[in-house]
Amino acid sequence: MGIKEEAIYEGGPHPGDLIINILLGFTVICLPLTIGAIVRALWLRYRITDRRISVTGGWQGRDRTDVIYSEVAKIIKVPRGLGAWGDIVVTLRDGSRLELRSLPRFREIYDHIAQKAAEKTGKSINAIKS
Repeated sequence: MGIKEEAIYEGGPHPGDLIINILLGFTVICLPLTIGAIVRALWLRYRITDRRISVTGGWQGRDRTDVIYSEVAKIIKVPRGLGAWGDIVVTLRDGSRLELRSLPRFREIYDHIAQKAAEKTGKSINAIKS
């Protein structure tokens, strides 16, 4: 029997991201942004637990990335949609980055990731947050 994980957030991007990008899609210049938002809404799913960060995405949701908190070196948050949702960039110890785009409750999730990463790496929360 495995250890049960407690989910902090499970779901897709914030619906406001799709709505705004569809409205911007009426201008031909913003059409690529609209297509990107539609693809994210259809196939991008996040699962943030007390043990790991999982991102399922790619074409038809076929790619999955799992990151454990001991691999996190730094995180950055960027508010979007007047602060209703935001992006989080997780930098790993090997220098690679994982982008969590259009997350609802991004402030709460950011604090959770920073706290768990600090516990697992022995660094201070301030060293992980940027």
